[in-house]
Amino acid sequence: MKNTRFMAVAALVLIAALSRLLPHLPNMTAVGAMALFSGAYVSNRVLAVILPLISLFLSDLILNNVVYAAYNNGQFVWFYGGAIWIYGAIALTVLIGFSLAKNVNSKSVLGASLVCSGAFFLISNFGVWQGGSMYPQNLTGLIACYAAGLPFLMNSLIGDLGFAALLFGGFEFAQKRFKALKLA
Repeated sequence: MKNTRFMAVAALVLIAALSRLLPHLPNMTAVGAMALFSGAYVSNRVLAVILPLISLFLSDLILNNVVYAAYNNGQFVWFYGGAIWIYGAIALTVLIGFSLAKNVNSKSVLGASLVCSGAFFLISNFGVWQGGSMYPQNLTGLIACYAAGLPFLMNSLIGDLGFAALLFGGFEFAQKRFKALKLA
């Protein structure tokens, strides 16, 4: 039964990551919600971190080498510039998800989703500022980078909250209907 539960959670995490391949507004994806979900429902903490990172990596490979291939001058892209910041933010989101493992309810998921959206915004925009030449490498440049990222924050919030409701709510409903999904 535990294996069935893990396989269901793993499938949902992979599907959430691959949903990035569907048309969507910038940053309005299931990535944050899938990382939080993995942290809450995968009992093996190492697998809980690795699963969303591998899922994100697989979707990145497709996006970078198929969808955005024209921008890569024919070069295969394993990791894009700044990926370390995104992957780090996703790993942090999984760690925050660990706090939900014993207390999954709408209030805790909402709070964790908001914290994770904020953390992702701060980390990813810091990475854009630190790793690029678009903004001056001073406090003014950092503030400008964060200001330019505000529209993406709104999309991330909407995506994280919506997909968290879908993943967590859907899985909680499924656990009530299928005994194999419940923890023993």
